[in-house]
Amino acid sequence: MDEEILQLATRIIREANVNGVPADEQMRLFFKRNPGFIRERSGDISRAIYTFYRWSGFANPKDSLPAKVRFANNRAAEYVKNPSTFSLKALKHAVPRWLEREMELTYEWLSAIQVDPVIWLRARKGEAEGLRERMRIQSEPIERFPEAIAYDGTQDLYRHADQRAGNFQIQDISSQIVSHLCDPKPGATWWDACAGEGGKTLHLSDLMANKGLIWATDRSKRRLAHFKKRAAKAKAFNVRLREWDGSANLPTKTQFDGVLVDAPCSGVGTWQRKPHARWTTTANDVKELADVQEKLLSNVARSVKRGGKLVYAVCTLTQKETTAVADAFAKRFPEFEPLEMRAMTEGGDPAAQLTILPHHFRGNGMFVAAWRRRNESDLQD
Repeated sequence: MDEEILQLATRIIREANVNGVPADEQMRLFFKRNPGFIRERSGDISRAIYTFYRWSGFANPKDSLPAKVRFANNRAAEYVKNPSTFSLKALKHAVPRWLEREMELTYEWLSAIQVDPVIWLRARKGEAEGLRERMRIQSEPIERFPEAIAYDGTQDLYRHADQRAGNFQIQDISSQIVSHLCDPKPGATWWDACAGEGGKTLHLSDLMANKGLIWATDRSKRRLAHFKKRAAKAKAFNVRLREWDGSANLPTKTQFDGVLVDAPCSGVGTWQRKPHARWTTTANDVKELADVQEKLLSNVARSVKRGGKLVYAVCTLTQKETTAVADAFAKRFPEFEPLEMRAMTEGGDPAAQLTILPHHFRGNGMFVAAWRRRNESDLQD
């Protein structure tokens, strides 16, 4: 690492600490104020910062911040050359100590989150082959997910003509898999209850061939405003946007064929892509978010029509936010029966609860559970 990159990376990390904002947000502010770096050194600066957060747990806490940044980047280079020399015990330094009480720390998971993540694109249906040719993408297609493309180029994707035309979205493959697991049918009615900026909603719309109706709700006006622009660009005309705060006061009395609860969570599954979050997330966050997740599922349950689906998804792997939430819901709502989803990994069996890990598809960690609301005749049997 050269001296200029070291100094700039240290400066941004220090400013993020002082301002109490995530490192990626501080980087955006820095590049906005210094646009010349975007073309020249932004990639090197970003890589140095993210590498620091992946490997800072191995550094001497008494060292200066510049020394820690240099140490972390040197340690990352060692790992790339000789990953087998890092034991499970050693790799546990890459995450906060409280995490081992919340989930099993495996060598496969820890080693996967210590390398740079893959950038995934989702092509609009029918556009994948042409997109690969125009963008000169060399990565191999995934047979089960033909629209998922591992991007291996260096172009600015946000300025690309195909992105402006809505021909692809930047969307992690695990997020794409959630929509496939929902398996929405054209003409159906769905509700994406925690839609955020709409990545999964737009995919649901694509899978439904832009037919039927999708309600998309979120508590944030800002996110919904951004989503509205994305939906227009993607030509998703079957989406209806509404604010909803997650309470029992539902945004509509509509009964849906399917409801997706992509709930707010601790984000442990995204720690490869967002390594800075490892050191700001706490065990208390996990507990509080698990309570929120249980309430969200309870509140939307009555909006699922008889015979309809309820899908719960979180990009985390902690037991409190995954199997515990799903099991608690199943006990409280016996009118919902487990609904097996198709297996996502080679050799895997269909199941009503699935965990997608980074080393499965080189994407985020994700947990998904699904139920079917029993028909009246089922309840009488």
